[in-house]
Amino acid sequence: MTNIAIITGASRGIGAATAKLAASAGYDVCVNYASNAKAAGLIVDDCKAFDVRAIASKADIANPDDVAKLFAECDAQLGKVTLLVNNAGIVGNASKLIDLRNEDLHATYAINVFGSIYCCREAIKRMARSEGGNGGSIINISSIAAKLGSPNEYIHYASSKAAIETLTIGLSKEVGPEGIRVNCIRAGTVNTEIHATSGNPDRPKMYAGIAPLGRVGEPADIAETIMWLASDKAAFTTGAIIRVSGGV
Repeated sequence: MTNIAIITGASRGIGAATAKLAASAGYDVCVNYASNAKAAGLIVDDCKAFDVRAIASKADIANPDDVAKLFAECDAQLGKVTLLVNNAGIVGNASKLIDLRNEDLHATYAINVFGSIYCCREAIKRMARSEGGNGGSIINISSIAAKLGSPNEYIHYASSKAAIETLTIGLSKEVGPEGIRVNCIRAGTVNTEIHATSGNPDRPKMYAGIAPLGRVGEPADIAETIMWLASDKAAFTTGAIIRVSGGV
């Protein structure tokens, strides 16, 4: 059976690192992106260097119609997905809750929560044994913020990631009999551009100062855990929330 991965938000950061690592493991890869076609194209080229098939697919995962088109495009060009990585997400700008803008709250939940659910729904239609599938793996990306609450900066984001952890637990029980494993990574702060674009550029440096391992995470740290969860080495692992946070 051909392994086929859809990785949301894969034109940069954790998603890009995961796409390349999946390709190195023999997966055909669908690189989802929201706006940066050039960056997504470069990741596709990196994946193809491992002698696998790879495509870029533009979709706003907050839009269920876009999500349906994303999966349909993967069906047509690569085949039915066997691995879904729900990586796309936003922080929604740093602020205290009292100052939180409605548009930031709505966008954070639309992408982080609704988008992940839309993608899970489409993946199950293709993976479930009762739908003619052969099973598969869904891996959701949460954040240490779900545990810490992220007061004074990202409470809205933290709560959205807590929802992702609950989604993981419930869905793992619902689709386990269909041959689908659902797991989650509770990631620490990772060295990507998301913090600079959300108004908190010093956060990685701050995090490194409090982490027992003395550094911020790198995209590869999360990607390696994702691909372990996707592999047969984790065949008896479902409903797990794995903390990859440098000890925080």
